[in-house]
Amino acid sequence: MSSTTRLFVTPLYRAALSEHGPSVDAGELHASCLSIADDDEAGQDWCEANGYPGYTSYASLTDLPWRFPVFGALVRSLDAHVAAFAGELAFDLGDGKLTLEDIWINILPQGGMHGSHIHPHSVISGTTYVAMPDGTSALKLEDPRSARMMAAPPRRKDAPEDLKTFVSVAPKAGDVLLWESWLRHEVPMNMSEEERISVSFNYRWD
Repeated sequence: MSSTTRLFVTPLYRAALSEHGPSVDAGELHASCLSIADDDEAGQDWCEANGYPGYTSYASLTDLPWRFPVFGALVRSLDAHVAAFAGELAFDLGDGKLTLEDIWINILPQGGMHGSHIHPHSVISGTTYVAMPDGTSALKLEDPRSARMMAAPPRRKDAPEDLKTFVSVAPKAGDVLLWESWLRHEVPMNMSEEERISVSFNYRWD
């Protein structure tokens, strides 16, 4: 009798931020993101020069956990989530550990988007969601085998999720998503009139 075995899974971790680590005040985190964006002239200049639709602190601020206590609490919570995910991935870290490499704010206004990309030089990447108004864009994940499919026909619309070429995940405020950094992903256009606010991060193996 024939059988089919599913191999080489692509894991995605999803949890409420509050499930691990210290309590993170959602209102304070939201206000801090907006305050930082207003004050960060270097980040605003970078966004304007590079055509980034909205605001990101990625190219301007590297010390958010030091500047704002709420980000320090956030990182301690993320450390616990990443440790849990690493366990699910069966990572053998040896004498090393997964350490936060960078963390940054993203604010996408109506019409803003973030094209398809990966996070090189990292092990685990992710995002925690601060404001996700109705109608805002989900996170779109791409099957990492896409470049190797060559002449393969497209998948049917009713294909199971683990066979789809793209999967969209709609997080809500207070969620954290984690994935291995090689997984290509994007944020489609924000169709909401309100800003979509998130905090993204990378962890390296030391």
